[in-house]
Amino acid sequence: MRSYRFAQICPSVKRYLFDAYSCQGRLDIALAIMDGKLDYTPRLLDIIYKCTLCGACDVMCKRCVDLEPLLILEALRIKWVQEKGELAPAHNKLVENVKTTKNIYGEVVKKNFEQLYSRIQLERANILYFVGCSAYKHPEIVRATVEILSKSGTRFMMTPEEWCCGNPMYSIGKIDLAKELMDHNLNVIRELGVKMVVTSCAACYKTLKVDYPKLLGKSTEDLGFKVLHVVELLDQLVRDGRLKFRRVDMRVTYHDPCQLGRLSEPWIHWEGKRKKYGILEPPKKFRRGTYGVYDPPRNIIKSIPGIELVEMERIKENAWCCGAGGGVKQAFPDFAQWTATERLEEAKTTGAENIITACPFCKENLEDAIKAKKEKMKVYDITELIAQALEG
Repeated sequence: MRSYRFAQICPSVKRYLFDAYSCQGRLDIALAIMDGKLDYTPRLLDIIYKCTLCGACDVMCKRCVDLEPLLILEALRIKWVQEKGELAPAHNKLVENVKTTKNIYGEVVKKNFEQLYSRIQLERANILYFVGCSAYKHPEIVRATVEILSKSGTRFMMTPEEWCCGNPMYSIGKIDLAKELMDHNLNVIRELGVKMVVTSCAACYKTLKVDYPKLLGKSTEDLGFKVLHVVELLDQLVRDGRLKFRRVDMRVTYHDPCQLGRLSEPWIHWEGKRKKYGILEPPKKFRRGTYGVYDPPRNIIKSIPGIELVEMERIKENAWCCGAGGGVKQAFPDFAQWTATERLEEAKTTGAENIITACPFCKENLEDAIKAKKEKMKVYDITELIAQALEG
């Protein structure tokens, strides 16, 4: 904590200033529901879903006591859907889109992706580039990723058979639909026989690497293939000398996506009992957010001549969420924009010209905040920056 202005880490608490909107408040609500002391109400839906599931509370709690608040927040939404069967209208639209077109944006966007895919003739390879729904809406990220991988000599493939990774469905509590999407994607990946799945979307990355094994009752290492965000692969390619950069004069700050940072540590399956004083038997290895994907994007940015990286106060596992996750962007756009504006104000204090991130959701939400505030700052996905800086 470097200043009073940017001392807080939970967007929901800072925005609504009431205990029910805090992690502790929601845990109290979950317990009251389990004990039959609280019933489902429209106001309760508001409280449960005005949370980006960014994992900040999870990281904070584990500095003091080893609890799993994020798992409880996820389970609370699943329980809500299973017992109440009710969602916000915007979330119902997401569900409808996924059921009919297998992506959250609808058929038109899917057709746009298929047109893009048809122009890329790639043979089978051991690496699958999993595009993801959010990148459908941002084809510039797909084009930049394909260009970079191609210029580096990396053999990879894509498939129009991929469906939504399931992140939005899992986030809003539609667990059965999330499992259906997972089963399809895992079948496609295994039929292709790839050894590695690479994505440029932080949400897809976290879902494939963490949520799939969680839903399967397995650990990440048991998936049968490796999951990488493209920055992890590109960081290695830069160190191997397979990517060369020209000079790009720009002062930038980097925004850590929650699902690439504190939420991205491998899932470690655990079965056991919680005994007196919270002692676990057998002992459990906790995911604390410390070992998220923090260095690779920064290494890449620093390797581009002319780029000056200036950090915000809240970074890495302590980063402030962009505001788009957990279904908030769709159901509560005002809250999402407020959260992004808070991040924008923090970015401005660095004196940076532009913001770099590695998640299409973050890029879009931060761009919306910039437009609303009529700021001159721009947001680039890191793949766009790399493609701009590539030699040749």
